[in-house]
Amino acid sequence: MRWEAGNHITLLRNGAEFFPALAASIEAAQREIHIQTYIYELDDTGLMIGEKLKAAAARGVAVHLLLDGFGSRKLAPTFVLELEAFGVKVMFYRPKISAWSFKRSRLRRLHRKVSVFDGQHAYVGGINIIDDMNVPSNLDAPRVDYAVRVDGPLVFSIHASVRNLWRRLAWMHLREVAAYPNLPAPAFISNGMRAAFVVRDNVLHRRDIERAYLKAIGKARTDIIIASAYFVPGKKFRQALIEAARRGVRVRLLLQGRMEYWLMFATHEVYGVLLRHGIEIYEYRASFMHSKVAVADNRWATVGSSNIDPFSLLLAREANILVQDKVFNAELKADLEKAIAEKSIKVRPEDWSRRHVFKRMFSWVVYMVVRLMIGLVGSKEKH
Repeated sequence: MRWEAGNHITLLRNGAEFFPALAASIEAAQREIHIQTYIYELDDTGLMIGEKLKAAAARGVAVHLLLDGFGSRKLAPTFVLELEAFGVKVMFYRPKISAWSFKRSRLRRLHRKVSVFDGQHAYVGGINIIDDMNVPSNLDAPRVDYAVRVDGPLVFSIHASVRNLWRRLAWMHLREVAAYPNLPAPAFISNGMRAAFVVRDNVLHRRDIERAYLKAIGKARTDIIIASAYFVPGKKFRQALIEAARRGVRVRLLLQGRMEYWLMFATHEVYGVLLRHGIEIYEYRASFMHSKVAVADNRWATVGSSNIDPFSLLLAREANILVQDKVFNAELKADLEKAIAEKSIKVRPEDWSRRHVFKRMFSWVVYMVVRLMIGLVGSKEKH
């Protein structure tokens, strides 16, 4: 991981801000497009992005679409064939899924959401290609998530990452790897922000995102807010939060209050120990919160695809942007504090210890199941 100066990082809230920006970038692209995402859903948003990609390929842009084989397993083959007929190159990361396999590779998914356009600007975050209102339970409120647009020298590293992953997978799939066009380097922005691109993979960057979090937590002196849809931290992460609270840092966790999957109950197993050490926990209830962001003091923030759970921190390919900028930090922090104040319920220590006995017992069982699953796929991390 390397910090780069001279960047501009633009915060994008939900698909309402992200998809118009993404569509405009596709329309403006002249040479090359890379889009990598976990889920591609054929709703109105997916169809719209598909039309933009077909039009780009038809006018001669080299379009590369990399999807996860599990997250996008429901994508209609006819849609993929239609994209390819227009010249869009489509590949799936680990397309074969066995429901009965406990091999580590089964859970090594492409969970990152990264797009790069002509090597000049990029998008990194947690938003899949799926409509905000495409949520379970027919809720009237959109899902909550974030992405950022990146302009400046940092795009060079992001561009190299997506190109290298595409090339490596193309070789594995025995597909022809066309020569990439030579593109100018992204421009340095005067008075720009310091930022870094950090990934998690299974070779050279196995712990980079977790280490970035732990370093920021360790240096925090006044305030930490972490918003994570799936929160099952390991021992080191829990201890880092507890130590921060002990030295007087206000630690707030904004977590998912609506359970999409039964495995999410594992999150509740860590409530007790964190609450006992003065860490504040808020459950977002207005809709489904898929945020993967954090702020520490007024000097550090991150937006990306990585949750704080074994899947993201130990198995999946993830990507986050780190930002050192007071203005950006204040903007993201204000958004999180508004969500805490207006759309969340505080979990109080006395309520958690005296009530919810069945929920706490069930959470312990689910937590043990998660530990067993991670153990079966070969993780050496202790939780």
